[in-house]
Amino acid sequence: MIGQSAVSIYTAHAILILGIVVVAFPIYYTFVASTHTLQTILRPPLPMLPGGHFIENYSEALFGGVGRIGGVPVSTLLWNTTIVAFGIAIGKIVISILSAYAIVFFRFPFRMFFFWLIFITLMLPVEVRILPTYKVMVDLGLIDTYTGLIVPLIASATATLLFRQFFLTIPGELVEAARVDGAGPYRFFKDILLPLSRTNIAALFVILFIYGWAQYLWPLLVTNRNDMNTIVIALKKMVSFADADTEWHLVMVTSMLAILPPILVVVFMQRWFVRGLVDTEK
Repeated sequence: MIGQSAVSIYTAHAILILGIVVVAFPIYYTFVASTHTLQTILRPPLPMLPGGHFIENYSEALFGGVGRIGGVPVSTLLWNTTIVAFGIAIGKIVISILSAYAIVFFRFPFRMFFFWLIFITLMLPVEVRILPTYKVMVDLGLIDTYTGLIVPLIASATATLLFRQFFLTIPGELVEAARVDGAGPYRFFKDILLPLSRTNIAALFVILFIYGWAQYLWPLLVTNRNDMNTIVIALKKMVSFADADTEWHLVMVTSMLAILPPILVVVFMQRWFVRGLVDTEK
């Protein structure tokens, strides 16, 4: 039995290591390419070890400007994308948690009708309503603005549904106790619901941040200026049909910088996921 147990453990670790290698090798290869010159990348095979142009390549991309995107530095693109991702994530969470709070804890006419109206919007993603939404942005003068990039994407029926289902699990005795204690709607929301929802908020924030960071179609439509592009749009513009016309070392640098913030968000918020799995106080 001990021998079989050891074999099972070694097999499981071997599979995990193989999975890590399969996932991590392309990222490592991209990092290696980002530290070499363009001539080295265009002359295969690419070395498997990092080169000596790390500081030079990353400084050129971050601060020097990239020709194929109008001389805009990648630092500007990262700033744009960060604002959009945070704006979408925070906006979706705020609107969704307030909507779910109103639907669950307030009694008003057509309450469930409004909930199902919100839920039906799941069948109307941005791609379906993109033309009228774009027309509204043009009429309001929101092209090439952060508002135009963020506002059409902050409504989220999925997040509203998740918060509603969580709020329905809160015991009625807790609500009554808050009322007896003199807690009004605002205090009940701030002091009770928000602390109880922190793990849900954290999980949704990670998902919605990555959703906002990876947006392509909508930013492509509502940005005409290169300095308002997101980093995903810039990556597409940087790649030419001819290898000789593409600054591959800068493309690799931009790729590495594009995946770094989502990874940091996931790593930073991981403890909230674990706490959500093991927390039994709710």
